[in-house]
Amino acid sequence: MIEALKSDEIVNKVGGRFKLTALIQKRMLELMDGARPLVEREGLTDLEVVIQEILQDKITIDYEASGLDAPGSIKS
Repeated sequence: MIEALKSDEIVNKVGGRFKLTALIQKRMLELMDGARPLVEREGLTDLEVVIQEILQDKITIDYEASGLDAPGSIKS
């Protein structure tokens, strides 16, 4: 199992487990369709590449365009 997924750091970074799952799925599809990785592949699987991209802030959820609440934002 990928060590980064055992920690809540990556979950908190994107605002929850469901948002993390959606982001991973979307990016995995992009990689499978031929998108270039934003980090050095160095023998990593596609999933490991996506996790590294998230941890290194290379990809994130566009909260403004999606209409989702950003992590830490409070609605009144």
